[in-house]
Amino acid sequence: MFLWIPAKACLSCGAKCGADSGGKMALLTDTKARALKPDGRPLPHGGVPGLRLLPTKTKGRGKWELRFVSPLTGKRRDAGLGSYPEVGIAAAKEAAEEMRKQIAAGIDPLEVKRAEAAAPKMPTFEEAARTLHAELLPGWKNAKHGQQWINTLAQFIFPKIGALPLDAIAPKHVADALRPIWMEKPETAARTKQRMHAVMAWGWAHGFVSANPVDVVDYLLPQQPGKAARTLHQPAMPWRDVPAWVAEHLHGADRYDVTRPMLEFLILTAARSGEVRGATWAEIDWEAGLWIVPASRMKAKQSHVVPLSDRALAILRQQQGMHETLIFPSPRDRKEVCDMVLTAFLRRVQAPSSTPGRIATAHGFRSSFRDWASANRYDRDLAEMALAHAVGGKVEAAYHRERLLDLRRPMMQAWADFVAGKEAGADNVVPIHARAA
Repeated sequence: MFLWIPAKACLSCGAKCGADSGGKMALLTDTKARALKPDGRPLPHGGVPGLRLLPTKTKGRGKWELRFVSPLTGKRRDAGLGSYPEVGIAAAKEAAEEMRKQIAAGIDPLEVKRAEAAAPKMPTFEEAARTLHAELLPGWKNAKHGQQWINTLAQFIFPKIGALPLDAIAPKHVADALRPIWMEKPETAARTKQRMHAVMAWGWAHGFVSANPVDVVDYLLPQQPGKAARTLHQPAMPWRDVPAWVAEHLHGADRYDVTRPMLEFLILTAARSGEVRGATWAEIDWEAGLWIVPASRMKAKQSHVVPLSDRALAILRQQQGMHETLIFPSPRDRKEVCDMVLTAFLRRVQAPSSTPGRIATAHGFRSSFRDWASANRYDRDLAEMALAHAVGGKVEAAYHRERLLDLRRPMMQAWADFVAGKEAGADNVVPIHARAA
């Protein structure tokens, strides 16, 4: 006589797996798994409580499932472990055993999976760099700088480590990416290194990495030449050559030639190219003879007042009627002139500089002015203020802006007279000892 004993619910998983918590079952084999039919019953693994292979629509294929009781809620839950035969019997057993260890420790493995899925995905270096670049771009005044920022990384770094996840990047990776340009292009390498540091710092701030590998990269690379030895200044025209050059190349421009009067105005005011190209009529105080450049258009983000010489005012009067807003508009599209216009002109006329083999730049005329001021014994603070350079602390600088303006006016007129080929009178020279009290 035979007795039928119903299967008990497993105390570990709550499923009727055919064994209690102390019972033993035969282990599932590939032969049994490959024989699993679409309409067949789930096959218990036999080695891990609750682990079983569920049938699918194709014979010999199935889905692994671990049935367990959540230690957090006390409710029965099913965790998928992949498909068979892609996930083999041994691999399914190993994964299920890890989940069982979590359950024994009071952790619900499905909640762990949910938290992992909700966590931000680890970005690659290139993804992080492009994300950071997009975040920084609105705060940069110079669009060209913003483009250069990402271009250096795209050219030198992305091909080497762009595809690496942030948490996989070590100091060696950084050093190897920088090494080809480290000695050959030290300035470019230094800027690129700074940008890599910013990317990794962004990753640190967002919790993707716990250290910045760029911090120690100098220990893996040879020492670069000193900054003073490698600094390449903007080629400047010798100040004594300026009057003859201006007379030959800038005078006699026709009504619609904006380049020559714009460059002469730049020279007379010792201003930067961007400040002149973007100059507007609203910035001109005709009564006081001043050009007041707002802080938003200045490199140091502080407003700058320029006393205008007679010749500078004459140039402005010639430009009246050309545009409602801009003083030096582009003749073609009536917008701000491109930054390459002055450079192209200087190259076309082969403007000489004191740097062998190089053409003078628009920015270099600031150096020409500074050398002229020094040679003519003008006070250092006057010349520095004319160039919109910081003089002392904030309080002292504000004091100087007010007190030195009246002294800067004759200096700028003397510079304009010199540029025009006139001899500056001795009364225009402010000796070094004659500082504003």
